[in-house]
Amino acid sequence: MALEPELFDALIDTVRRFVAERLRPLEAEVEAADAIPEHLVEEMKALGLFGLSIAEEHGGLGLDMVEEARVAIELGRTTPAFRSAFGTNVGIGSQGLVIAGTPEQKAHWLPKIARGAIITSFALTEPDVGSDSGSVKTRAVRDGDVYRLSGTKRYITNADKAQLFTVMARTGEEAGGRGVSAFLVPRDLPGVSIGAPEQKMGQKGARVADVIFDDVPVPVANRLGDEGEGFRIAMQVLDRGRLHIAAVCVGVAERLIADCVAYASERRQFGKPIAEHQLIQAMLADSKTEALAARALVLETAAAKDAGANTTMEAAAAKYFASEMVGRVADRAVQIFGGAGYIADYGIERLYRDVRLFRIYEGTSQIQQLIIARETLKRGG
Repeated sequence: MALEPELFDALIDTVRRFVAERLRPLEAEVEAADAIPEHLVEEMKALGLFGLSIAEEHGGLGLDMVEEARVAIELGRTTPAFRSAFGTNVGIGSQGLVIAGTPEQKAHWLPKIARGAIITSFALTEPDVGSDSGSVKTRAVRDGDVYRLSGTKRYITNADKAQLFTVMARTGEEAGGRGVSAFLVPRDLPGVSIGAPEQKMGQKGARVADVIFDDVPVPVANRLGDEGEGFRIAMQVLDRGRLHIAAVCVGVAERLIADCVAYASERRQFGKPIAEHQLIQAMLADSKTEALAARALVLETAAAKDAGANTTMEAAAAKYFASEMVGRVADRAVQIFGGAGYIADYGIERLYRDVRLFRIYEGTSQIQQLIIARETLKRGG
């Protein structure tokens, strides 16, 4: 259910000021420390950012998809690592529970997730399983009132901080996704361990790590949905998550364009600001046009999702176009800034590295192409 317009406008204004006044000044500090200051995380909790997509009855803000996308665009105007602090609680770490949880599961976990009392994470990818997500090897074997869970998950966002994992594991012998089930796995169960955070190209401050399950006794009551429904749940979670990521890409692109305009208006070459040179203007025009197109696609798809339409293809298209678009905008930004764009002081090179991940996680661009083609053929055009 959407917020009242005046309440949502106030939320947008608050988030915009929070990004400009509290987050952007600390971007370099977060990059250097590879960590987000705890006082900022507490401010995010106070603003309700951990519960954007969770229903009000469970303590969240209960935003619809259009509202969530608009907030994500605002959050994209700073380093993506800040959004990742609560991004799993809003998206892939909570939405399996929202979609398929029992009333008891929701009542127990969602209020804690919404207020940031616990951090959630989504454990699908494995050392040998990435884009072929229906081939998970982690197994959950029924043993009375528990499942014995064993396997390793890789590149799991917020794994080092998470207290609750949504885990996809094989419970049957059926090939592909039909044998996969979903489980809520608290970190404090015996046999759960976390690997060292990975050293990454970008998005410093948002950590990923392995999660190892060694004969973990997961109560049957912690299963999401029926056996064999895990892959379907995961795909529904990713449909929404892809729209959110696409919106963040739009926000980053808009920030880069604004930075380029400011720099090009001040930087002088050949006796005039470089903004007056037509080849610089061409790069700005291409970037602005693509960003506007991505914004329109994201918001139109979000509105269709709110209306109950099947948006699997449209969400994939939005994520594909927006993530590729922001990569091109970041590349042009480096070119417009010239040597300054390659130096850390201006932050352009940091965002250039940060946005590269958008084309990989929550489904690579190539996976989005396959989804778009499959759905187009299914719909007859």
